[in-house]
Amino acid sequence: MVMQLPERQRAQLIANLLASLPSVLIDQDEGVAEALRRDADLNNGSQRAMSLEELDAAIHNRRRD
Repeated sequence: MVMQLPERQRAQLIANLLASLPSVLIDQDEGVAEALRRDADLNNGSQRAMSLEELDAAIHNRRRD
């Protein structure tokens, strides 16, 4: 049984299994590209990050409308 293997062997087995799968980061819905674009916007200063408090207020205000 796999669970009886030593931890190191189980870790190697998992790594081998994961390496055998196709990439999960295939950007079929352009989500990764959008995340990278937003990250670049934050890094170059064209956009600023929203604090948790600002996000909470925006959600609260949207619910009131």
